[in-house]
Amino acid sequence: MDTVALEAEALVNGAGDGPAPASLAEIAAGLWEQNGHEPAADAVASDADVARLAAIVESLLFASGAPVPLARLLEALDGPDRREVTAALRLLGERYEQSGSGLRLAHVAGGYQLRTPSEHGPWVRRLLGQKPPRLSRPMLETLAVVAYRQPCTKVEIEAVRGVDADAVLTTLMERRLIKIAGRKETPGRPLLYVTTREFLEVFGLPDLQALPPLRELGDVAELLAAPDLTVGADGVAPTESGADAVADETPPEAPAAGDES
Repeated sequence: MDTVALEAEALVNGAGDGPAPASLAEIAAGLWEQNGHEPAADAVASDADVARLAAIVESLLFASGAPVPLARLLEALDGPDRREVTAALRLLGERYEQSGSGLRLAHVAGGYQLRTPSEHGPWVRRLLGQKPPRLSRPMLETLAVVAYRQPCTKVEIEAVRGVDADAVLTTLMERRLIKIAGRKETPGRPLLYVTTREFLEVFGLPDLQALPPLRELGDVAELLAAPDLTVGADGVAPTESGADAVADETPPEAPAAGDES
């Protein structure tokens, strides 16, 4: 077997002691040249290369279980570039969808994860002896406030919902859907709450930018978008500085990739 073919096999199978080529594109370019063709400046990996890479990516995602960021996949593969890995992920997802497989490739919590289709949930839960997780209306309302206003304080949450939030916040923290992210630099330095990576996983969101636009939430949108709230005799309202907040404001940015839940 020639040198380029051996390098290709080493990259895919992890064999060989020599250095692996920088990318699958280089393998394709090398084979092209050995067959008597001029080097192609824009040579790309063949369908077979992408298929092999997709199989490797599938193994990595299966072994991880948790969502794996693209940067982490690139680090683990140590060769293929971002474009090639993205093509492999796309191929993997299409395979699952078109074949009616019992797996799906999901882009959640800033990474990629193998999941079972939602319609298979009853059988999976029966096998694992688990009941479907349930979130009460107060929990969902509190999560919505935190998700759109984060970081936010308990007082701000209670101002929007109009009820005490102590018990709900405690439960949401126990379920790792929200966490404390510091203190607000105001009198009393109240705790600040933000959502976690588990929140994104539970709701199947790739990041916070995937939250529905505020304008879809109706009257409460103005309160969620306002930078500050004022509680008065007539209830809660945006303070004067936040009164002009736009209802279809972009959702808050997702936590940095290295942020722990």
